[in-house]
Amino acid sequence: MVSTKANDCHTIGQFYGVNGKKLQRQFRDYLSDFRQWKEKSHAKQWLIFPENIGPNLSIDETALSKGELYTIITNKKAKGKKGSIVAIFSGTKVGPIIEQLLKISAKKRAMVKEITLDMANSMKTIAKTCFPKAIQVTDRFHVQKLALEALQDIRIKHRWEAIDQENQQIKEARAKNGTFVPKEFSNGDTRKQLLARSRYLLYKSPNNWTQNQAERSKILFAQYPDIKVAFDLVQGLRNIFNTAASIQSAYTKLAHWYKDVQNTGFRAFNTIANTISLNYRSILNYFINRSTNASAESFNAKIKAFRAQFRGVKNVEFFLYRLTTIFA
Repeated sequence: MVSTKANDCHTIGQFYGVNGKKLQRQFRDYLSDFRQWKEKSHAKQWLIFPENIGPNLSIDETALSKGELYTIITNKKAKGKKGSIVAIFSGTKVGPIIEQLLKISAKKRAMVKEITLDMANSMKTIAKTCFPKAIQVTDRFHVQKLALEALQDIRIKHRWEAIDQENQQIKEARAKNGTFVPKEFSNGDTRKQLLARSRYLLYKSPNNWTQNQAERSKILFAQYPDIKVAFDLVQGLRNIFNTAASIQSAYTKLAHWYKDVQNTGFRAFNTIANTISLNYRSILNYFINRSTNASAESFNAKIKAFRAQFRGVKNVEFFLYRLTTIFA
């Protein structure tokens, strides 16, 4: 009964002629075990389930309510089902999280052999302090996301320039009592449209492009060679993760990629290259088991869906009660 959805309360209420909101409150206050929940007093700050610790964990942050961030540690073996949640903490401050995790026995924490995470120093500090036996693996998709954002920044910069240029041409035409008609490329796009409509094709590999996207890419790259160079860098980084067979070969390929970045002079890509250089050890650990933080991202999606069923989170403790009853 605990897993009954908030929407179901409204449906059941309508069936029996009872106010759905009142039925939901009755479920919370009397029908469920929420009032007797022993974790209730500290649920907003922390919840820990040591019995769910396993060899492979993920740590990530998610917005639980009104944009407030929570740090969540999950067990990959549970595959997003019961036993998934190892711990939930309010906020991302390292001190309080470490304080609670260190209350778990050292023997239990030593069970963890691998933990996937993003490049946030706070996550690394938590993992290193609380799970010292675990190999830290930086999620490859966080690394690739940085490169994609740098590529999109270049496209957006050109788009703003195209908008400014078109606005100026419209003003000049009006000053001469004329009408400005923007030039169209062979696919029917204006310059401004070309840059706007190229957004999604830049996220994809060329072999996944539609015919229209392939045609648009040829025009885009011919007009903006710097976007082509940046796109090739993104594809090069993606190929390293897809094709490198070992840590040694990945290290060599990343070194070549780093050199290519330096040769371009792109500031944003240089920042990414330096970030990779500072985190290279945990990034290269990906090539041991090819582990990612996809399970954590998937669990975050489950939380968002669960929150949608509640039509928002009005009572954080009750939401956490329901969440942990199902997934912990």
